[in-house]
Amino acid sequence: MVALRKTIIRGGLEGLYFSGMHRVLHPFVGGVGAILMLHHVRPARRDPFQPNRLLEITPVFFETLLRRLKNSALDVISLDEMRDRLVRGNFSRRFMCITFDDGYKDVMQWAYPLLKKYEMPFAMYIATSFPGRLGELWWLALEAVIARNERVAMDFAGEEQVLDCRGAERKQAAFDAAYSYLRSLQTEDELRLVIRDLCTSYRVDIASFCRDLCMNWEEIGQMARDPLVTIGAHTVNHVMLRKVPSDAAAREEMDESRSAIEAAMGRRPDHLAYPVGDPTSAGPREFRIAAELGFKTAVSTRPGVLFAEHRGHPTALPRISINGEFQKARYLDVLLSGAATAVWNGFRRVNAA
Repeated sequence: MVALRKTIIRGGLEGLYFSGMHRVLHPFVGGVGAILMLHHVRPARRDPFQPNRLLEITPVFFETLLRRLKNSALDVISLDEMRDRLVRGNFSRRFMCITFDDGYKDVMQWAYPLLKKYEMPFAMYIATSFPGRLGELWWLALEAVIARNERVAMDFAGEEQVLDCRGAERKQAAFDAAYSYLRSLQTEDELRLVIRDLCTSYRVDIASFCRDLCMNWEEIGQMARDPLVTIGAHTVNHVMLRKVPSDAAAREEMDESRSAIEAAMGRRPDHLAYPVGDPTSAGPREFRIAAELGFKTAVSTRPGVLFAEHRGHPTALPRISINGEFQKARYLDVLLSGAATAVWNGFRRVNAA
């Protein structure tokens, strides 16, 4: 199903591009601007099994994106400027914001020099347990368990199943099955318990991913001193907030993240990103709590561009994912036009439900 979904998306992007429909639709669906979402920027890996490849693009492709933005009629602006334009209704020029989730070291190593070169502002959303070295990057831990073993025994709803992990194709199928089950669990605590048990059983050090891949507070502080950089909140523990049962606990995840960043950086963040951020991870309750906490904006991973109507929903903003599975320049043209997300959303402008 995952492979089929990728094929459908790729076919849609190709169809919109080669038919020229992305150019025809752009005046109607391009909106007033968009927020781009990225995670990793680093050289391509050669591993045949890379289930999280969608989260990483190469420096070459990232520079292709920046060059396209630089040569376009778009303004690349900060989140503060984006919010100001929404509030004031200043839509004389279409704009783009560049955002990174989680705060990975490769952003500092590979993306930051290119952003400086092109003088483009950007934001990093930090889950504060990551620089604190207490975070659990569970999706990477799951990948490691499957990558390092030929058979993996896992509990599925009280029934143990043995996943065949021999070869890249079987590993991918095993990952898809395990990931789908984990995402179906009712609470974040259940998911984390399963992952911790897997890591214990198969001797995977879950803390190593946070330590090896994420920036520490000193590195984040170094970047935060650059006027091009905005630091945003991303909860404390990178939890899917909609799976947090109580309003109070969800509120604490958002607010404590902001307080930790303020304590470390000396500045209280005004902007938030919901971890995972799809409708199963962030919905009306989370949008309301973010607004009550005083965040000026909050972003999801729901696909879409920004329209004037989003000024009434500043804590339910969509983004366009720059996806590692689709690293072709022509796909950027389609995505930046707004055509692909318009088709995906059935031409609905605002999705805040």
